[in-house]
Amino acid sequence: MTTLGVNIDHIANVRQARKTVEPDPVQFAFLAELGGADSITVHLREDRRHIQDRDVFLLKETIKTKLNLEMAATEEMLEVAKKIIPDYVTLVPEKREEVTTEGGLDVKSNVKYLKNFVKNLKESNIEVSAFIDPIGDQINYSREIGFEIIELHTGKYAEVTGYEQHKEFQRILESAYEANDLGLVVNAGHGLNYHNVEKIASINNMNELNIGHSIVARALAVGLEKSVREMKSLIKSN
Repeated sequence: MTTLGVNIDHIANVRQARKTVEPDPVQFAFLAELGGADSITVHLREDRRHIQDRDVFLLKETIKTKLNLEMAATEEMLEVAKKIIPDYVTLVPEKREEVTTEGGLDVKSNVKYLKNFVKNLKESNIEVSAFIDPIGDQINYSREIGFEIIELHTGKYAEVTGYEQHKEFQRILESAYEANDLGLVVNAGHGLNYHNVEKIASINNMNELNIGHSIVARALAVGLEKSVREMKSLIKSN
């Protein structure tokens, strides 16, 4: 059954807008778990624009599910991950000027560097995932590098409608099957919401969907626990 990872970066965005202590994303992670979240996802960025080091350390100590640490493949982040030992790390591309992650990690162009980086994380007993576009070459090189998990970028699927969305769904579907054939665990995320999530959740052997903005936006109206329950219900229906 497909599980739900809840990204709480946007809770931290509200806090950092005022550089204060509230809302505390650690407390909201607890509410997300009450709502049925199977894991908590945070992206510790180089510029610390939302999630802070303190948040990640406290989440590791307090959450009852799993901690997924999204991060760039840099030496600074490697040292942070080895201190925290999250349940798994998802390597993502990162540009300082972007509002949110704009696309998948180009593993094909960074094979040698990423092999050493992934090996280093695995030696600390951390599972490692690659956030990639649903492209055959990126999937194959992810396997060669040593990733155990991939997260397929669903951003384009979420942005388009009609026949274009159907084509993008087919690309994600075929990529998921290809990755499964290679022995990779398949997650997906980015831009998924209450209107488009069910088709992605229906893909056979889809392991986990990581969703943040839509759930937090819904939580402003109904509360975080309920918004997570509603999303979990849509995923479980498949």
